[in-house]
Amino acid sequence: MGKVTGNFFNRELSWLKFNQRVMDEAADNKNPLLERLKFVAITSSNLDEFFMVRVAGLKHQLENGINHPDIAGLTVKEQLQAISEAAHEMVKKQYTYYKIILKKLARSGILFPDIHDLTKKEKEWLENYFVNTVYPVLTPMAVDASHPFPFVASRSLNLAVAIKRDGQEVQTAIIQVPSVLPRIIEVPGARQERCFVFLEAVIEEYCRFLFVGFSVKRVFPFRITRNADLFLDEHDADDLLAEVQKSLRRRKYGQEVRLEIAKTMNPVSKQFVFEALNLTEQDIYEVSGPLDLTCFMKFYDLEGKDDLRYPPITPQTPQDLLATGGKNLFAEIREREILLHHPYETFEPVVNFVQQAAVDPRVLAIKQTLYRVSGQSPIVKALAQAAENGKQVTVLVELKARFDEEKNIVWARSLEEAGCHVIYGLVGLKTHSKIVLVVRKEDEGIKRYVHLATGNYNDATAKFYTDMGLFTANDQFGADASAFFNLLSGYSDPPVWNKIAVAPLGLREKFNELIDREIQHVVAGGQGRIIAKMNSLVDKKIILRLYEAASIGVKIDLIVRGICVLKPGIPGVSENITVRSIVGRFLEHSRIFYFGNGTDEKVYLSSADWMFRNLEERVEILFPVEGAAHVERVKAYLQLMLQDNCKAHVLKNDGNYKPVVCRGSVINSQEILLKQAKEMAESLTPATKQKIQPCFAKDGIC
Repeated sequence: MGKVTGNFFNRELSWLKFNQRVMDEAADNKNPLLERLKFVAITSSNLDEFFMVRVAGLKHQLENGINHPDIAGLTVKEQLQAISEAAHEMVKKQYTYYKIILKKLARSGILFPDIHDLTKKEKEWLENYFVNTVYPVLTPMAVDASHPFPFVASRSLNLAVAIKRDGQEVQTAIIQVPSVLPRIIEVPGARQERCFVFLEAVIEEYCRFLFVGFSVKRVFPFRITRNADLFLDEHDADDLLAEVQKSLRRRKYGQEVRLEIAKTMNPVSKQFVFEALNLTEQDIYEVSGPLDLTCFMKFYDLEGKDDLRYPPITPQTPQDLLATGGKNLFAEIREREILLHHPYETFEPVVNFVQQAAVDPRVLAIKQTLYRVSGQSPIVKALAQAAENGKQVTVLVELKARFDEEKNIVWARSLEEAGCHVIYGLVGLKTHSKIVLVVRKEDEGIKRYVHLATGNYNDATAKFYTDMGLFTANDQFGADASAFFNLLSGYSDPPVWNKIAVAPLGLREKFNELIDREIQHVVAGGQGRIIAKMNSLVDKKIILRLYEAASIGVKIDLIVRGICVLKPGIPGVSENITVRSIVGRFLEHSRIFYFGNGTDEKVYLSSADWMFRNLEERVEILFPVEGAAHVERVKAYLQLMLQDNCKAHVLKNDGNYKPVVCRGSVINSQEILLKQAKEMAESLTPATKQKIQPCFAKDGIC
């Protein structure tokens, strides 16, 4: 996978290692078949975004004469070469897994036969489907002297059709496989098994209807991936919304960065497509199977095959709301802070918090940041309702949330139409923080209620992303929340925060201070301890501080799901650092930071990873967890992650990840947390719910 120099790994190759861990879930026989197929689809989706953003960015650098070495010593050209080698190997393995899964699906009554192997009646049905449903949608595009190679949309599936009229040379036409029709078609028939074919195979079989007077010689699918990064001139823009919209229009015409073709494509057709694009040989990916396996994301929900999926989960009532179910959230939050852990505990209290605020006559104002929300977001609807009810509603909608830009523009406009004050992000920064502030008039005066979280206000992803959130009515949190929104919406200078730390104005300094304390404890003869859980670890300055702490004797355990450029096990530098990644049923998304701090433990949750962009280019929040029971609960969660021997992989000094060997009891952290949440909700009777406090072992599993 290319050379690694010095004390750091290459970011892009580390990401590919992460996607390999995702893909390996497709090979795990302990996972149900449709779950394994879904991991194949997720791998494809991840690769698409990787090429559209990361590979595209490297190519853009090279085209502009930039070929400097990165943190690991690899030049841009060397990175592109190493990425190509690793990605080609990954795709080859991905299709090997796909074929194995398909064979096993066949034994479970799900078939993907070749069209030629269908029965006569099945073929008749399929031809009728093509003539009546597919044919009217298709538009073949000729390619000749008067018809240049047509523009091909990024990630669209296309067919290159070689046709010939008697006595003339072979000509070529391009057909875009319509995305408005189902990609995977179920063919009805008398057989017991369920039978499916791909739309492009149907078009290939019957495309002769499109070329009357010609014979079809060859049909080959191909797919292009384009640069999808937004190039915004924010500082000179008079209107950020207009600038984002303009960039979105340019995105679809981005430079080509990858070409996927069928391995069966003959050299002539391959050369024909290749010459029409600005690509090199290393950008071509030949696959032995259907292009674009992301189609199996939808196929995963196939009706009648529940036995091939994980048993459905029911997110439980949060532990801190077991006594009442959260019927009156304001009273509950006023009484005590409430910690939430999704998806093990339901996201509904967060939705209810905004919904109750929208209709509560005592609520005067609601302020919220939105980065990514669901397609039918109940939170957005509640915010609109609140404005219509006469409340002061301020919403920062981040227009630059990658691949959610268009959706967020729609939401922003609908909120404005409802009477909300909408902030379209900040120039030069992405607002990635997760915070809601509700201002309520009560008998004692104005009271502020705050929700802070590690994940988005997205009720859909909250069902499979692991995240934590905190409700509080603490006056210091409330003052910080008010100051934070004033900072976003006006010209206020940064305040001196009571509880939170905010990027890019002080979050890095806060982490440095916390790391310094651990170093000082060791220097003074005590112990230093850091446990940090995040999605990615890339920031060089933070890594150097961790190396400094580890070299002095601070014990550091890192739980990093994705990219990690820190190299553990360097003699005298990082021998006291371990790195593990957990990839399983749920996407590990929570950012948690634990500092032993002598006998005064500190636990923090955050929206920020340890990446340069989070610390310098985004608005992020770090907030403390302070209640003794909550601190113990978060500590127990981190310890459970460190004990996982089922879905955990440990990063080795050579850049490879080694699965943790299961010795003794099987510890699947996600499954244990599911079980714990269910057992706690079921075991407590209404009479005992208020009396029993959750117990968490300090050094292990509850």
